[in-house]
Amino acid sequence: MYLNKDGIQQLEKFKRINLMNSITGISPANLIGTISNDSIENLAIFSSIVHVGSNPPLMGFMLRPAKVNTRDTYENIIETNKFTINHVNLDMIERSHYTSVKFDRNESEFQKCKFTAEYLNDFQAPYVKDSYVKIGLNLEDTQLIRSNGCRLIIGRVERLYVPDSAIHKNGNIQLDLLNSIGVGGLNTYYSLDKIAEYPYARVNDPFLNQSKI
Repeated sequence: MYLNKDGIQQLEKFKRINLMNSITGISPANLIGTISNDSIENLAIFSSIVHVGSNPPLMGFMLRPAKVNTRDTYENIIETNKFTINHVNLDMIERSHYTSVKFDRNESEFQKCKFTAEYLNDFQAPYVKDSYVKIGLNLEDTQLIRSNGCRLIIGRVERLYVPDSAIHKNGNIQLDLLNSIGVGGLNTYYSLDKIAEYPYARVNDPFLNQSKI
């Protein structure tokens, strides 16, 4: 298949959305938990979580404009400055997928999709009890993407919960041990398998200096 700019625009709407959402490859599947000032809990699945920096520890995600199911997420974060990121595992896929339904603002995806909200160490936003990796964040910045109206939401990591058994001696989280999953397109999910691990890449690495065959 080859498509130029015009060919992409002429695709049927949902085919174009799926194509553009999958060309980046497999993305991590996460649930973002928030709560409104009226104590209504919200939960939404996202595949746009990115690492922004480690010092200070920052993470971000993209919010698309005018979407009811993610607008609640944005409004709650602006109200409270707090949100959680929760890894989706194999046992959570179907329930997580349906958090994208456009429920009314006074309805909680936790209840509708049969998740248990968990509050830990006085952090205001709810975690997902079934998730193995739970991250509590404070809102640090928002950036408007002028070309399409999306927003990059950036939060500072304030709390982190990971099973000790999944932490490698070098600090990596061994995602395969936690059955974490990924997303391709809008609604296709993938399991993760560790296939290799290499040392930190340096100019004098033997791999770069071996003789050509």
